[in-house]
Amino acid sequence: MTPDGPNARVTEPTPPGDFRAATRSAPGLDPRALRDALAVAGRACDAARAEILPRYRKTAVETKQDGSPVTIADREAERAIRRVIGEAFPDDAILGEELGATGSRARRRWVVDPIDGTIAFTRGIPLFTTIVALLYDDEPVVGMIDLPAVGDRIGGFSGGGVFRGDEKLAVSTTERFEDALVCHGDLFCFDRAGLRGLHEKMARVIPKLRGYTDAFGHLLVLSGAADAMVDCDLNPWDAAATRVLAVEAGGVCWMREREGGRKLDLVFGNRSIVGEIGRLV
Repeated sequence: MTPDGPNARVTEPTPPGDFRAATRSAPGLDPRALRDALAVAGRACDAARAEILPRYRKTAVETKQDGSPVTIADREAERAIRRVIGEAFPDDAILGEELGATGSRARRRWVVDPIDGTIAFTRGIPLFTTIVALLYDDEPVVGMIDLPAVGDRIGGFSGGGVFRGDEKLAVSTTERFEDALVCHGDLFCFDRAGLRGLHEKMARVIPKLRGYTDAFGHLLVLSGAADAMVDCDLNPWDAAATRVLAVEAGGVCWMREREGGRKLDLVFGNRSIVGEIGRLV
């Protein structure tokens, strides 16, 4: 299915290898229910901001068992998000980065990353985000990305488009690599995904290849500021919102699952540039 949007007439590129393209999910769901869920996601992000911002540049850092950093702000923000969602939708399941999963048998499941970019948060860099998404039968139908320290936020739902406040957003219309601004995640994540060769090829042919990592880079692409992004070795909570928002913004999102779905590699953005990247994979 080709979504409506500024690139709707562009030929759909074919995903390479074992990547698959995201499509508009759950078309039979009530749009009013999705709009209500998006409003709850906004309230959840407000509650997370109230926990995160007072601790910004003032919080000690711990190290989790997997070697990644965590702070009290991560945990308290997730608790605040869970409270808001639980009050609105007590029967929904929730999967969060810090506090795990609850209600795993529910068809509706929220996926939450209270601070995506904890390294940025702990170093005083204001480009960390909060990600909240709703999945129905494991397919994302609502997504929101919030930049607390910058005061920016985008969100949308399946069939409803992507918005920043009242402004409807769309992916860019850039067609040529030489004009494109392409974002990427950390190089060691390309190594984990077995895609170091792709990074090297992109570095040779894309003049403006920039390391705008984490969901900050995602927001740039989904709002049309950047043209595409390759982000590897993601967790489910890192990717859920982008999977629905990329399609709703008129773009494409290719996903490859690894480790039984525990890790995801994404290529997303406008059709032309994503298609060009696909030729390099």
